[in-house]
Amino acid sequence: MKKIIVVQRNDQNADPATNSRKLSELKELAHAADYVVVGTFVQTRYPDRKYQIGRGKVDELAELVESLDAEKVIFNNPLSMPQIYNISEMCKCEVIDRFQLILEIFAARATTRRAKLQVELARLQYELPKIRALNFLVKKKERQGFMGLGGYDDSCEQDIKGRIARIRAELLQEGIGSESQRIFRHERGFSLVALAGYTNAGKSTLFQSLVEEETVVRDMLFTTLSPTTRALTVHNRKMLLTDTVGFIEDLPHFMVDAFRSTLDEIFLADVILLVVDMSDPVDIIRQKLAVSHDIFWKRTEGAVIVTALNKADLLPDEELQEKRELIRDLAPAPVMISAQSGEGLTELKQLLFEMLPPWEQCRISIPLSKESISMVSWLYDEGIVHSIEYGDSILMEIEARDEIIQKVKPFAVSS
Repeated sequence: MKKIIVVQRNDQNADPATNSRKLSELKELAHAADYVVVGTFVQTRYPDRKYQIGRGKVDELAELVESLDAEKVIFNNPLSMPQIYNISEMCKCEVIDRFQLILEIFAARATTRRAKLQVELARLQYELPKIRALNFLVKKKERQGFMGLGGYDDSCEQDIKGRIARIRAELLQEGIGSESQRIFRHERGFSLVALAGYTNAGKSTLFQSLVEEETVVRDMLFTTLSPTTRALTVHNRKMLLTDTVGFIEDLPHFMVDAFRSTLDEIFLADVILLVVDMSDPVDIIRQKLAVSHDIFWKRTEGAVIVTALNKADLLPDEELQEKRELIRDLAPAPVMISAQSGEGLTELKQLLFEMLPPWEQCRISIPLSKESISMVSWLYDEGIVHSIEYGDSILMEIEARDEIIQKVKPFAVSS
């Protein structure tokens, strides 16, 4: 594994706890990319145009790189192309920023065709303005016009734009197919439930506990990149539960845009199960809840949001209740759970059941015939049978989605 040094220019307007949290998240991201952090370098100042951190600090950083035999330097702050070039020249090693690190992780975790296309789209959108800057630096003496030394060659930029357009078209086509699949699932009686939340909140562990199936669960960021969907039945209501890519603080717009087709798994769900890490400080919990609700408010289509306060078993009862009270306005009726131990999962399943789109109830009388048993079996598969009585006819009280109720209406009887 490569040895790296992480660097952060602290925001002078942010409190120390925020700066510390952001640095810790950068280290977690580095761990997720299989790097070994051998050094940390921090400076508090306004950004330097040439080096992001001051020139003197870059000299110190270069000495640290040499003394620790580091192979890479990763900045938490976004770097321009000239800054990357200048710092790498001073440090004599590869230099990247936080967004490039996230792209590395995404590329390593992408397994499906769609995920790989999304990663490529995010990378190209990230690189496009940097290619422009690089072309400007390389070709600044070759511009057109009076006393110019030549034409501006933007073929690389045009190639990238063309590839971006082709990827977007392919992802759009896949999105149309996914929408058709969602409609088909609804017609088959499945309600759609999407797990959402920030990375490392415990979504994948909760997913595994709910569906009782082994999935990839590792203590690092972005273990889930491509959505995973499994069936879940509660009180005879069939659901499709989908584990999705986690949110992350300050995720750049080009990544949100690139992964929009994956995020649609959340936006088009019937119920969104928002997982929150209760071991976070309360101000962080509030911020993550506010950002999540803001994302849902703009894009969801009437989905119900169920909030699961995870890792409740890690906190004393008094602290847990105090935190719950302080976030009540953002999570008015949450369920306290532990995805690891299974605590609270029965209550969570019950709440999910109650929040599903309502089905209609109907009482029917089916004449006895060769086909009647097949019809009874079909109703057990497609709905909920509350009661059944055998006599001269088969009396059933059922609950089902509208499509099923319409088919059995000729057999309906008054209650």
